[in-house]
Amino acid sequence: MTEGALALLGFAMVATFMTLIMTGRLAPLVALILVPVAFGLFAGHGLDLGAMALDGVTRIAPTGVMIMFAILYFGLMIDAGLFDPVVRRLLAVVHGDPVRVVVGTVVLAVLVSLDGDGSTTYMVTVAALLPLYVRMGLDPRIMACLIMLSSGVLNLTPWGGPTARAAAALQVDAGAIFRPMIPAMGVAVLWLLALAWFYGRRERRRLGVLALAPAGPDPGVTVSSDPHARRPRLLAVNAALTAALLAALVAGVVPLPALFMAGFAVASLVNYPRPADLRARIAAHAPNVIAMAGLIFAAGVFTGVLAGTGMVEAMPRSLLALIPPSMGPYMASITAALSLPMTFFISNDAFYFGVLPVLAEAGASYGVDKAAIGSASLVGQPFHLLSPLVPSTYLLVSLAGVEFGEHQKFTLPWAVATCAVLALAAMAGGVFPFRA
Repeated sequence: MTEGALALLGFAMVATFMTLIMTGRLAPLVALILVPVAFGLFAGHGLDLGAMALDGVTRIAPTGVMIMFAILYFGLMIDAGLFDPVVRRLLAVVHGDPVRVVVGTVVLAVLVSLDGDGSTTYMVTVAALLPLYVRMGLDPRIMACLIMLSSGVLNLTPWGGPTARAAAALQVDAGAIFRPMIPAMGVAVLWLLALAWFYGRRERRRLGVLALAPAGPDPGVTVSSDPHARRPRLLAVNAALTAALLAALVAGVVPLPALFMAGFAVASLVNYPRPADLRARIAAHAPNVIAMAGLIFAAGVFTGVLAGTGMVEAMPRSLLALIPPSMGPYMASITAALSLPMTFFISNDAFYFGVLPVLAEAGASYGVDKAAIGSASLVGQPFHLLSPLVPSTYLLVSLAGVEFGEHQKFTLPWAVATCAVLALAAMAGGVFPFRA
């Protein structure tokens, strides 16, 4: 099969998957398996699709294990009542006002995202905010959307991944790519605060303001579902255990799968030493664990077939072939525009190491600086996180209790808008030119 046909099949495969899950025709778990198998057969493959799928599952297995035990760990902490005092205090601070909660979601996500790791951001922010959203009846899609977009903007730090990849691929200093983008990132954060204010106002009109006693937080407020599972006497122990786990997570001293397996084991022993009690807790969270583990391993099938059939290499090359030489002076703005579909359909590694050097070389012949091309390539990162190829997004929707397709449908226009704000602010600030 020709490279053009492979590229067409690759784009059609991702588009078909998106259409099926966003319209509700297929569950994401089913679509992630059947769609790549069907397109792999169209590409002329047969029994070798099994090896491709297994390779993808093997690569993504550590992420699946991490998500399974992260869900179990935080589920145990919620059941034990760890977050009840936090929710009571937050309810008192925000005075039951949805606007303050939703705007605070962006503030917290931006601060936590400074560590550069999306999984950490999702686990910390959702653990802190979801009980509050549940207590106040706020739409969890708003939380997932704002956390993901905030992470996408702050992920442009040199230690976040995309900037380091761009710098390595272009052989330029990471600071030369990142520093000019700081004002544009600031503008994007202001835009996200405005978006949060808009949704907060909408939720305030829908729900009103939650009335609290003037004396302070209601001691009866709780987010743990089972009264028999609460362990108020172990609050300090659970808080210390969670703080230690998050500190180790941020420090990166232990691989995440092993960290959460150990954390779950210790939390189980401390809170539910009787096997019957622990079985009840696991059974309570089993639906979430099974659903998300299934999604993660099914995503491995999708990425494995995409890579094994050669579609992942053919897709970017076919897009590059469509750019005529006369568009050379616009190469920086073209790079910014291409960064959305490119990083959505293929991995960051494939885009930054395979496509970006070609774009930079074409731009250099028209006087466009390589660092400017590198900065432009970062614009699509908020949109990239919506891709079904990004494992951390499955973690986010799992923790937030949102369907993956619903999250994509709700967040997609705002992700595009955030990328547009980043690009316009960067061009206005002279980071990269619209036309050389």
